[in-house]
Amino acid sequence: MRYFKVFIAAIFCLLAVSCRQKPKIARISDAEVLHQNVDELTQVIIYDVFSPPVASRIYGYTTLAAYEAMRFEDPKYASIAAQLKGFKNLPQPQKGVKYNYALAATKAFFTVAHKVTFSVDTLKRYENKVFAMYQDNLDDSVYARSVAFGEKVGAAILARSKFDNYAKTRGKPRFLGSSDNGKWRPTAPDYLDGVEFCWGTMETFVVKSSTDFALPPPPPFSEDKNSEYYKQNVEVYEQSKKLTPEQITIARFWDDNPFVIQHNGHMMFVNKKITPGGHWIGITAIACKKTKANAVKTAQAYALTSIALYDAFICGWQVKYTTEYIRPVTVINDKMDPKWLPLLQTPPFPEYPSGHSDISGAAAVVLTHLFGDNFEYDDTSDLRYIGMQRHFKSFLKASDETSISRFYGGIHYKNSVDQGAIQGRKIGEFIWNTLKLQN
Repeated sequence: MRYFKVFIAAIFCLLAVSCRQKPKIARISDAEVLHQNVDELTQVIIYDVFSPPVASRIYGYTTLAAYEAMRFEDPKYASIAAQLKGFKNLPQPQKGVKYNYALAATKAFFTVAHKVTFSVDTLKRYENKVFAMYQDNLDDSVYARSVAFGEKVGAAILARSKFDNYAKTRGKPRFLGSSDNGKWRPTAPDYLDGVEFCWGTMETFVVKSSTDFALPPPPPFSEDKNSEYYKQNVEVYEQSKKLTPEQITIARFWDDNPFVIQHNGHMMFVNKKITPGGHWIGITAIACKKTKANAVKTAQAYALTSIALYDAFICGWQVKYTTEYIRPVTVINDKMDPKWLPLLQTPPFPEYPSGHSDISGAAAVVLTHLFGDNFEYDDTSDLRYIGMQRHFKSFLKASDETSISRFYGGIHYKNSVDQGAIQGRKIGEFIWNTLKLQN
């Protein structure tokens, strides 16, 4: 009998232990959730090898969706989407009931991300962990209500994406350039087709038209060795022969080329890394974390930077495929040195203007308005990909370095990086001056 009682007591102890609730998942800050969401998206963009313009579209719609849900945490933050072209009937939360807006922002973000990326299963595995954290820490009614609201916001943002001309740009014929003098054609070493040659026809967010920020034409083709056309090629060639270690570091740090293909004998392999836009999204994260920005300010910073990147890509690409300007490597190989290759691998699209200079100028202007003129930071955005980081005293100084890096890398003429930077900064200022950010 005694042993039986001990046995029964042991059974009850086991039942008590098994019925005990498992520990709740520790909740992280709302701002950190948003940062991790964007970082997860960046990893998918890298894995899926989206082109830089397409990546800017992905960042644009996803971060805008997150902001439009998150902004209700603080009534002073105005809707951005309501001021952009093509966004209608944005959802509003029900009055008098409780929401967790970071959860809603997460749901809105991934509702969009599922439709604009390929590796949806990867995103879902990550999302499920985030949703489990919120389920463990919220009432069931608040959780369900927040998820439902986020899904509505995401759907409203997605509705506009169906009419931005993206679908029409898919399935277009290959762009192989031209053999005409001074015109772009596929470049060594892989001679890839021109990327996103219809991107200038995309519907912008804030800028009225992709032609609004026109640039002067680049130097016209000439065989005269005293012409600006010829001199700019000599300048690139000579600069490549006298690069300092610092200039080489600058060029490699800002390469951000997702199309780089490495060759080893007959083998070819791709080194994956962030896009130019992804680099500036990383800088946005650094600025938010350094200033301890709350979740609403963080969501706003991501959305505004992404909008600047997206509109700048469209305007820059419009000029690229209007001028169809030749790359330095083509001219130098034809006229000066058939074995010459630039320090960086030339991206597969026309030369003028420098797209990286363009989008960097736009992003730097927006970030300067958000965080200040002399914002010092360590740029660790690329650290996990290329093992490099650099220190900058301001966003604009970083964008200046981005611009000149393309000249050091031998993939752009000096005039093209300068003109790209001018266009980008004008676009950034236009966006900042056009949008009303507070109610």
